[in-house]
Amino acid sequence: MNDTIYAPATGAGRAAVAVVRISGPRSADAVRALAGDLPKPRRAALRQLVQGGVALDDALVLWFEGPASYTGEDAAEFHVHGGRAVVEALLEALAAEGLRLAEPGEFTRRAFENGKLDLTQAEGVADLIDAETEAQRRQALGQLGGALSQRYDAWRELLVQALAMLEAAVDFPDEELPEDVAARARPGLAVLEAEIAAALVDASRGRRVRDGFRVALVGAPNAGKSTLLNALAERDAAIVTSTPGTTRDVIEVPLTLGGYKVLLADTAGLRETEDAIEAEGVRRARAWAAEADLRLWVIDAAMFHVKQDNELSALQSGDWAVVNKIDLVDAYRLEELREVLAAQGLKVVELAARKPGGAEEARAALTSHVEEALSGAEFPAATRIRHAESLVEARSYIQRTLSDVGLEVELAAEDVRLAARTLSRITGRIDPEDVLDRVFSSFCIGK
Repeated sequence: MNDTIYAPATGAGRAAVAVVRISGPRSADAVRALAGDLPKPRRAALRQLVQGGVALDDALVLWFEGPASYTGEDAAEFHVHGGRAVVEALLEALAAEGLRLAEPGEFTRRAFENGKLDLTQAEGVADLIDAETEAQRRQALGQLGGALSQRYDAWRELLVQALAMLEAAVDFPDEELPEDVAARARPGLAVLEAEIAAALVDASRGRRVRDGFRVALVGAPNAGKSTLLNALAERDAAIVTSTPGTTRDVIEVPLTLGGYKVLLADTAGLRETEDAIEAEGVRRARAWAAEADLRLWVIDAAMFHVKQDNELSALQSGDWAVVNKIDLVDAYRLEELREVLAAQGLKVVELAARKPGGAEEARAALTSHVEEALSGAEFPAATRIRHAESLVEARSYIQRTLSDVGLEVELAAEDVRLAARTLSRITGRIDPEDVLDRVFSSFCIGK
């Protein structure tokens, strides 16, 4: 970290103001070279930026003396006019002063390496930048504020306390210690194992808030899946025709329902076909639906007697039956369909997707379901697969300690030690370099 780095902190393109950040040991020299002097720390100062006798721009300059900065190093920001030529001239001037263009995520990585953030907080920074919905913003801000860190650190502290009891029994067998000192560690470990188990049950919630709740529209050709997609998206996202098999690929449309991101997918109609292209579309439809958080089986009410056997056999527990085209059938047939679906134990939503406002009941039901699935829980939600993997591993060590009552105390202590190290990997107290590279490579340049 001996290099001094620079990067734009605002997006490319025409704007009123652009921000360029620098960080590293030569930051003060670079500010003096371009702005003439060093402003007071954390005070904005208006300066004319000059390089090689040529004026670049009038700018606000902010100076952050390390360690009281985002990265923990000496750092500065130049707030200039947002024209592309102005920004490029400033970047060229910084390069001429011997500074290096930052790599993606390098500012935040330096903050992590200097102890300003732990790894879960650093991931919260990335999520906050990418947040598209209110729920994503809340979750990322909580993670940046240390909600996950505090939970994992509290669990690690419980393990350290248990380890102290076990090691006391190992290292001081002849001292006047309580005979059951090792056994006293078990109740706390049992509570911790239960808490981690509960967190793992809830582990997918954070990832679904972050990446989107996946909803698949599936069913027979011409059931009205594309029409329903367009109605929920409130735009013509999919082509709708009377020709069966029009949709041959998965069409994904992001929605915001109840403040949560939902990824809605229209899929190829499920049927046997000799058409190679359509067959591949059906394969992709089945694959996407298999990984979805919710499947909406769209049923054509007008064709119910023809298709009911094939469609109902494909429905699974937890799927919804969305009965479309109810405006094309009489009350007797609609009641018959309700009875059959109710016997399957399915949630049933009825609509006429082609009618104005005909999908509002489906939208309301879907919004309510997403809110219920993704809102509050006892624990801060894990937001990365790596978090869940580490929790599974830590729990396995604790379970091994608890399940074998005849386990040697030395081996129990080692398992508890491994569990503590595994939890430490989540926050980055200890972490392989390749994990850090993978985390920070996903950041944008300038952050």
